[in-house]
Amino acid sequence: MAHPNTTISPPPGAYVPVPTFFKSPSASSGLQASIDVETQVEHSIFLAKNGIRGLVLMGSTGEAIHLTKAERYDVVAGVRKGLDDAGFKDYPIMAGVLTNGIDETLEWLVDYKKAGAQWGLVLVPGYFGSAVTQENIREWYTVVADNSALPILIYNYPGVTNQVMVSPETYTTLAQHPNIVGCKMSHGNVSHHVQVSLDPAINHDKFRVFSGFGQQLGPIVHFGAAGVIDGLAAFYPKVVVRLMTLAEARPIEPFALQEVQKLQQAVSVAQEFIGKFGIIGIKEAIFRVTGFGTSEGGRLPLKGKLPDGAWETWHLRLLLPVQALEEQL
Repeated sequence: MAHPNTTISPPPGAYVPVPTFFKSPSASSGLQASIDVETQVEHSIFLAKNGIRGLVLMGSTGEAIHLTKAERYDVVAGVRKGLDDAGFKDYPIMAGVLTNGIDETLEWLVDYKKAGAQWGLVLVPGYFGSAVTQENIREWYTVVADNSALPILIYNYPGVTNQVMVSPETYTTLAQHPNIVGCKMSHGNVSHHVQVSLDPAINHDKFRVFSGFGQQLGPIVHFGAAGVIDGLAAFYPKVVVRLMTLAEARPIEPFALQEVQKLQQAVSVAQEFIGKFGIIGIKEAIFRVTGFGTSEGGRLPLKGKLPDGAWETWHLRLLLPVQALEEQL
């Protein structure tokens, strides 16, 4: 498949890896809770109105692996239509591809293009773990990118791919492909973020580096990264957007640096909540803070709630400073 030289890259900024909203079990038919596209749209509009630059739908946080082909399409298409109707036409949407087979990966990407996503966020094929070589990763992504209906980003999340890490050299090579427009690194190796963000062999106007961790926002954006795809921003969007805006400014004035440091400290502390409770914690926080969704978690095996008293304890210890900053903005 030929790809034009005018392939559009995702704009820099703060994105949200949006969880998929489900109806309560009592309001659903079938074995599992039904998707709730109406709430999905309402939450997406809330994020867009509060400065979030774009969305990642059907990523790991979005539980794409727990959804059917039709459900994935309906969520992406529903959000696209909802955003368009609310005046956010062409709002950036990345859609996650969480399967290892090349043919099926390409099928997901065709569906996402039809549904209205502009990019595919394609997970590293890590089912076989240590047997996966950097050479094979490069070849796998090249075949996908050669044939993809959408421009793609490399999604490296070792926690769900048997600890497979993409090397900086592999990013350098794949960044040259006209249909590979960026990456998301969901791991704590800040050196990899910085190496790739500052690599002189990469065109950084075309290949954008994003982190999956808001606790890294200030350090990596200061050294050239395009932004973050951050779960905390799903319920405290203004703080993360403000931090992003200040971190990407050049030069950073002394008074702005003080605010960056204050915001980054509060955001980094609050991220401990997400690190502890993951997707269930994010969904609980969205419900508690914004009122969207329910506190019933995701689909099995992620169904469930926080332990009794956990929200109150963690909110008091870690989240109140961010909430206070959010309310000031």
